[in-house]
Amino acid sequence: MSTPILSLGARRLDVPMKKAFGIAGGAQVEANNVLVELRVRGASGFGEGAPFPAFNGETQARVLAAVARAAPRLEGVDLEDDAGLREVVRAWCSDSPSATCAIETAVFDARARLRGTSIREMLGGAERELVTDVTITTGSVEDASREARALSAFRTLKIKVGGGDPDSDVARVLAVRAVRPDVRLLVDANGGFAIDDAVRFAAGARSAGIELFEQPVAPGDWNALAEVRERTGLRVAIDESVTVADDVGEAKRRGATDAVNVKIMKSGIFEALAIIQRTRDHGLFPMIGGMVETRLAMGMSASIAAGLGGFAYVDLDTPLFLAADPFEGGYAQDGERIDLRSIDAGHGARPRASW
Repeated sequence: MSTPILSLGARRLDVPMKKAFGIAGGAQVEANNVLVELRVRGASGFGEGAPFPAFNGETQARVLAAVARAAPRLEGVDLEDDAGLREVVRAWCSDSPSATCAIETAVFDARARLRGTSIREMLGGAERELVTDVTITTGSVEDASREARALSAFRTLKIKVGGGDPDSDVARVLAVRAVRPDVRLLVDANGGFAIDDAVRFAAGARSAGIELFEQPVAPGDWNALAEVRERTGLRVAIDESVTVADDVGEAKRRGATDAVNVKIMKSGIFEALAIIQRTRDHGLFPMIGGMVETRLAMGMSASIAAGLGGFAYVDLDTPLFLAADPFEGGYAQDGERIDLRSIDAGHGARPRASW
């Protein structure tokens, strides 16, 4: 029986932050996101677009424009028609991966709600909870040391590096290791190093015991990634370099990576699921991450990771940087633990009346 989409609407979702979220390319000082609601007979599904200009240049205005273009074309399309939905979204949201993500999240949310189940269970229900890392954003050595002490509830810390003096980043990483000898350390350059600087950083920070070096150099040059991987001897993850499933095979063929950071904001839900499958097919480590997102989008990613299970790295921490929570329901978080057991329909998140 067909379930036609009745309407699709979007509005701004501006959420203040406790502190700026800084990466090599710049900082986000407010989450300027987009909330999408998709209506079918008997249910509504909610999705979130979280553009991060410092990451890929995408803006809130671009997301809103893309959803507005797609909305009238989606009316009447069957909620269960994967091919039809993807055709419309690809055609009208090609310049806005966050819009693609918001619409497809709302589709999965509505599907699960109509079936009376959670997205986690709909995708397999492999796990009930996840353990996430937490990010130490760009800043001074003193900032890094102070934050590392304060984040005592987390056993994995991810340090943002790149975009500046490699020696300063070395000092920050060593300072974190000095105050937290107990943690797993991941570093993420967001493409902010040149090859030689990435190698110089890795050599200087070797004693810190870095477990993962994420996107050390800019996307677009597989040979550069492979060279950094070979010269540093570190496990390398790709992030900005992978937006479609075919990127995974190319990275593997070039010897450019060990792990793949899957982000629904880069690819949408359907393509993210394909990237995960390709990552596993090639024997690489799957990682789940996100942009500066609320618990709605992060809950979608958590539902995917817990539903499928077996993620080597979980980086779902950005709601912790927000000064407000626009949603009720969804997952519960206690320190590093994300618990999805209470979600009985969709991703579980609903906008609060005040939002």
